[in-house]
Amino acid sequence: MEMVNIKINNMPLSVPKGISILEAARYAGIEIPTLCYLKEMNEIGACRMCMVEVKGARSLVAACVFPVNEGMEVFTNTEKVRKSRKMNLELVLSTHRKDCLSCVRSGNCELQKLCKDYGVDKLDTFEGVYPEFQYDDSAAHMIRDNSKCVLCRRCVAACDNQAISVIGASARGFDTHISSPFELPLNDFSCVSCGQCIVNCPVGALYEKDDTAKVFEAIADPDKFVVVNTAPSIRVTLGECFGNEIGTNVTGKMVAALRRLGFSKVFDTDFSADLTIMEEATELLDRINNGGVLPLITSCSPGWVKYCEHYFPEQIDHLSSCKSPQQMFGAVIKTWYAKKMNLDPKDIVVVSIMPCTAKKFEAGRDDQAASGYADVDYALTTRELAKMIETAGITFNLLPDEEFDNPLGEGSGAGVIFGATGGVMEAALRTAYEVLTGEELKALEFTEVRGTDGLKEATYTIAGKEIKVCAASGLKNAQTVMEKIKAGTADYQFVEIMACPGGCVNGGGQPVQPASVRNFVDLKGIRAKALYEADANLPVRKSHENEAVKAVYAEYFEKPGSHVAHEVLHTHYVKRGKYSK
Repeated sequence: MEMVNIKINNMPLSVPKGISILEAARYAGIEIPTLCYLKEMNEIGACRMCMVEVKGARSLVAACVFPVNEGMEVFTNTEKVRKSRKMNLELVLSTHRKDCLSCVRSGNCELQKLCKDYGVDKLDTFEGVYPEFQYDDSAAHMIRDNSKCVLCRRCVAACDNQAISVIGASARGFDTHISSPFELPLNDFSCVSCGQCIVNCPVGALYEKDDTAKVFEAIADPDKFVVVNTAPSIRVTLGECFGNEIGTNVTGKMVAALRRLGFSKVFDTDFSADLTIMEEATELLDRINNGGVLPLITSCSPGWVKYCEHYFPEQIDHLSSCKSPQQMFGAVIKTWYAKKMNLDPKDIVVVSIMPCTAKKFEAGRDDQAASGYADVDYALTTRELAKMIETAGITFNLLPDEEFDNPLGEGSGAGVIFGATGGVMEAALRTAYEVLTGEELKALEFTEVRGTDGLKEATYTIAGKEIKVCAASGLKNAQTVMEKIKAGTADYQFVEIMACPGGCVNGGGQPVQPASVRNFVDLKGIRAKALYEADANLPVRKSHENEAVKAVYAEYFEKPGSHVAHEVLHTHYVKRGKYSK
């Protein structure tokens, strides 16, 4: 790697040639502020917050897009730079609705922090034209409030990066705004509800629909039995909302907090992740042995499922008919568990804590009511759970560690790793190997499908059968895989696809981290590593060895793939097309 010698604030540095001033500054321990910049995704120099002085340059330059070269001298904190950044902020605020106290992002807003850092205390410096802004609450999962938008275009970049591109900049001048085509509501287009626009927004212009008040109301109703289940990844992300380091496993404190919120039972979605593997592995083996449609593609990610329905409707026969773990959990609660506990399913409220905004859409899909009532009543994001804990005055970090309730609080290590890209694949392979061979699998780590790469391929020989697999995360990578399948050039038997880059650990419902973290910290890798560590430390690491799962089959479903299992745990899909809801 060719290096160049530069100076930043008179500090000599040797840095890789061609990197931006923004990146070079980090070598000196200097953070240059940004609003629009997202590494490798939105490098457009639009917000002008990163302006710096370069010796010999006629004007200030944007550090995020200006490459370093030999002998360059950069100054990041001169009076001229500070005045420029402050004026930029004042200009942004001139068309920004400034109700910060009630804003969903108050205290975790990149604009708010920058205003504090640069002493912006006058809110009317550039009062003038105040355009009318669009407020869109048509989608099942989110609200778009353009009065808070700073036109950074990070949401547009995130949507493009997902190969969706249903939002973009419209009009010019003061009328510039982010919108869907023809100014129609977002729900009229093929948005897949992934929520990547939300977690990449620096302000409160995009946020999930908040169901916390409805959940509090259900908990307070003496006639309701309110059950909560938590997705695998939540245990390694929730702690970030309370100041813990990224990747901290807070399972015990999370359970304790949920109990103190008043839920009737606190269960683990890892149970239904294991149940999903039993059904999905059985479906895979059936298709391989009986000439079914291959490759089989996982159906755990509702954003991916909706993407397939919109963009590859002719390929939906490849999708596993299994419901997602969220929906399986709700279906089991309102059928087997209701019968076992002598509860009327109409009196049961199932709440899911999910890393994914698409789960809100999924809960309202057709064919998701095995008991005659919705499998899942409310799907909350990690952020919504944190809000509930704070509202209730629970001191999260001081809580003791507590255990999930049984029996549906039992999960295997295979269920835990569902939260990372490649995790569903690895969990399925652990079970498929032992079912096919009748032998114990000694080495449980399928390392070829681990890691945060967006596209991973591997071939395994199991019981004399060669099984080629693929794990993709992020819908741009999903598009690549699906184009190969459509063209007939893919020779996979099993494919895992997660809508969000890196899988559920980077879901649209996870804690919002500022661009300064998203650009330079491996969020996906650190969170995923914590899940694999949890898996390694569990006594049961294979889905088919989960005793609670065995009991449910013995008492209710008989066996994986049975008629009853199909009635309760499986679903169907809709050919939506690119421009339908």
